[in-house]
Amino acid sequence: MESIVIHGGRKLEGTLHVQGAKNAVLPILAACVLVNGVCVLHNCPVLTDVAAAIEILRCLGCKVRREGHTLIVDARVISRCSIPDSLMREMRSSIVFLGAMLARLGAAQLCMPGGCEIGSRPIDLHLSALRTMGVTVQEQNGNLCCKVPNRLHSSVIRLAFPSVGATENVMLASAFAKGRTVIYNAAQEPEIEDLADFLNACGCNVRIDAGAVRIDGVDSAHDAEHTVIPDRIAALSYMTAVAACGGDVCLKDVRTAHFASANEVFRQAGCELDISATQLRIRSNGCLRAVEHIKTQPYPGFPTDAQAAVMAMLCVAHGTSTMTETIFENRFNHVPQLRRMGAVIRTKGCEARIRGVKRLSGAHVHAVDLRAGGALITAALAADGVSVIEGVDHIDRGYETIEACYRTLGADIERSAGSGKQQSKQKQPVRQL
Repeated sequence: MESIVIHGGRKLEGTLHVQGAKNAVLPILAACVLVNGVCVLHNCPVLTDVAAAIEILRCLGCKVRREGHTLIVDARVISRCSIPDSLMREMRSSIVFLGAMLARLGAAQLCMPGGCEIGSRPIDLHLSALRTMGVTVQEQNGNLCCKVPNRLHSSVIRLAFPSVGATENVMLASAFAKGRTVIYNAAQEPEIEDLADFLNACGCNVRIDAGAVRIDGVDSAHDAEHTVIPDRIAALSYMTAVAACGGDVCLKDVRTAHFASANEVFRQAGCELDISATQLRIRSNGCLRAVEHIKTQPYPGFPTDAQAAVMAMLCVAHGTSTMTETIFENRFNHVPQLRRMGAVIRTKGCEARIRGVKRLSGAHVHAVDLRAGGALITAALAADGVSVIEGVDHIDRGYETIEACYRTLGADIERSAGSGKQQSKQKQPVRQL
């Protein structure tokens, strides 16, 4: 079993180019199902979740080729309308293929998706919206059989919650629907806008305006070329490590407007930020201040995906910080692991109180989900001594070669294919890329 071994306590310095956004490329890959042609997607990160989406495309009959960070998807031939359980259970966002399959094929058979256990993410909103567009849904033992008796028709859909997945599924399903579909209380994340940009490049007609998404159905979609937006959550994760360790790092190839709500947290903690549209420089002396209160909210609020890493940063801040999680009920799963490293955190319901300590201590910990993994790496980089992080498969879902990225900044971090406990006894060399 692979593990990541970190010798903490080093300042981070240098320049890092941020990967393409996982949460953007996955729905765009699903959207390729709509296209009776070839799509070229640039800035696609090498992640296990992306690999899973590629396997789903191939299972449906598409041809997919990777050239570096570019994916070429040929969806002219679709040979099936079902996705095996083994592929669906690899990641939560696999459900976004449902809308695209219904639009292109008029039918879809799949099971409930899998992925990180960060709380229930029911797809009731997805299915309810699709039913209003004329989809018949049969559910049995966790399996879904969805059909379109006739052509999908337009609808006015009011989401009870601005669900990203439901918004994406309706956008894809309504691409060829007759008339105009309007989604009110739609998700506003940058990844939604990126999906709309790709669909429009394919000849679809999607407009986003003040929390509503309007889709005018078209007859078909054509070849397109698109560049995926940078990953705002990866950028924020690297920022937390610089803040906690101290240092001076420039993040390039970012869109700073996409995580503006989180930047103020770093300023309150005592970091200096120099920001332009596509670049951010963060400087920290490693002596952080507590942040009074952070509350996760749908975009443009503070992102739930950044909550764990920011909490790890605040574990070494002077004073007591409070975090409230409003999106997922199980998103404090990383807290017991941080406590193993000496963090002082009390949780009650959806609230966590973090009393900063002077230093964390290296420990053997386990990443229970993707963002918990990013948080443990931040904590381990700032800690005294050696940390071994297991559950690397979760980390690889959303961070591309994370150990190589941190090594370019001077961190002492290695991936071990053997026993993490045994490897931690011998100091690993630092390699610069």
